Amino acid sequence: MVANDKFKIADVRVYTPLSGREGGDYHAQPGRHWIVDSIIANPMSRYPEYRERRTSWGIDVLGGLIVEIETESGEIGIGISHGGEIGGLIVLQHLSRFLIGSDPRDVERLWDQMWRSTLYYGRKGIAVCAISAVDLALWDLCGKLRDEPVYKLLGGESKATIPCYVTGVQPARYKELGFFGAKMPLPFGPADGREGLKANVEMVANARESVGPDFDLMLDCYMALDVPYTIELANAVQPYRVRWIEEPLPPDDYDGHARIKSACPWQRITTGEHEYSRYGFRELIARSCVDILQPDLTWVGGVTEARKIAAMASAHDIPVVPHGSGVFSSHFQMAFTNTPFQEVLAMSPDGMEIVPLWGDLFAGDPMPVNGTIRPPDLPGWGITLNHESVVEINPKSSR
Repeated sequence: MVANDKFKIADVRVYTPLSGREGGDYHAQPGRHWIVDSIIANPMSRYPEYRERRTSWGIDVLGGLIVEIETESGEIGIGISHGGEIGGLIVLQHLSRFLIGSDPRDVERLWDQMWRSTLYYGRKGIAVCAISAVDLALWDLCGKLRDEPVYKLLGGESKATIPCYVTGVQPARYKELGFFGAKMPLPFGPADGREGLKANVEMVANARESVGPDFDLMLDCYMALDVPYTIELANAVQPYRVRWIEEPLPPDDYDGHARIKSACPWQRITTGEHEYSRYGFRELIARSCVDILQPDLTWVGGVTEARKIAAMASAHDIPVVPHGSGVFSSHFQMAFTNTPFQEVLAMSPDGMEIVPLWGDLFAGDPMPVNGTIRPPDLPGWGITLNHESVVEINPKSSR
């Protein structure tokens, strides 16, 4: 288990984005932005004082987490997640003991050691986010050490290009840009009563009229609904061909997801953005809860765990379409046959343009062209960290 010098991990460094800079966390925007300031149904919508601005209840409070892992030979791998300083301390004070001196190509052993060692306080949330950032950095190193893109290590090229849909508030604009569909944030939830439900349906009706019959429309509900409301919503929007209703319930409500699916067999239901590790996805598959699984590669445990989820899903003919994840999604979706398309977030403030997901945090993050995308054909992820946009957590001088 001890690597030769070329492959031996020598150092682990952890960063957060500079205060006031976007990147690392979608919601850490320096000014007004649709993803923060639009009326979007969420778990806190029932409380009026936290209704209008999502950062008011702390969706951005932890911030981004960036991990660099360096070998004795000077190769550097990078990964990203959420968790900020808290996640960084988990990496530095706990997970680094498994990394220093190890061969970064031993991704399965390293993942298993990080997972098992954090079971008593982890399993979900920040601990798995920290593991995710480390795992992504390890895969970047693997690609650089083997002089290949990550997707070539995972399975190679399963498609020429990856079709994309856009999450944002301007569906007609996304059709103009060549994308096949748009996922709109749902504005209102159960606390908004009948008027809120009617407004949701009106939004869908207006969007369908603006894009025509063949452009896909989806609804992102961000854990804001309950079972009766979701069933009523699905019935109300049925005339407008909503391709899927996403994440209507808290992620642990597997029975609730199954009840919705049973009551609305015509309506695709998706979830997984806030699910962690293969075990939650095993429940979703076993209960026939959902039609598409949506792990976030920067939260679910990285690529090492996501490929296990894709393998489970393939045995049940369930597509896997990761949430967000930028360049990491591009590599993942290029490599597997049950990953048919990719989500792209419209991260310009008004949602009208497609700009780099991570802001100026990384150089080389690929951008879609005419509604499709490819991962970079460069070693590793093919991106580099802009060190002027980050600050190191617990730098060596103070360790």
